[in-house]
Amino acid sequence: MTRIIADISVSLDGFVTGPDPGPDNGLGTGGEALHTWAFSDDPDDRRYLGEGTARSGAVILGRRLFDVVDGPGGWDDSVGYGAGEVGRPAFVVVTSSPPEAIRLADLDWTFVTTGLADAVTAARERAEAASSHSGKDLDVVLMGGGATIGSALAAGLVDALTLHLAPVVLGAGTPLFTGGPPRALVRRSVTSTSTATHLTYDVL
Repeated sequence: MTRIIADISVSLDGFVTGPDPGPDNGLGTGGEALHTWAFSDDPDDRRYLGEGTARSGAVILGRRLFDVVDGPGGWDDSVGYGAGEVGRPAFVVVTSSPPEAIRLADLDWTFVTTGLADAVTAARERAEAASSHSGKDLDVVLMGGGATIGSALAAGLVDALTLHLAPVVLGAGTPLFTGGPPRALVRRSVTSTSTATHLTYDVL
């Protein structure tokens, strides 16, 4: 069964970027520390990265994050979602205005202008098609940014939440949680490494 999984790195004080993020500084000042685990040689870090990309039938991201990853300093063959891992999923971008041009034209992009719920529906369809083709269950991964994941949680669109808690206090930046209705979580796993504590919850 295809699930909707929010998956994001976060600081101890709840930020998913450092201060002053932008197209040329996607993670903000000091925000690179959030993703140290993704480049670690620790076998548990490698397992989380590999399992996360392997289960991804489709990936949702917001327009701001798209502008970062598609920008001149964004993803390439060595850095990006699934780089060095198995396969590349479909990508669904929530936006009010699709871009006129795409640098990463070799990736499978869909731009949804009718809201987050419709983006989740589109991504689920892509993931289910990929599941049928591969013969294994694949999920939709909400990779961010923080506002997109927060909105999805508030709207009850998320089945599971995976946080990679980095041992850093950023002091400011983009917060993951900014309000919304309460949500009960059931912890499913905790794995600690030198670079992160990986937490997985079911969202009730």
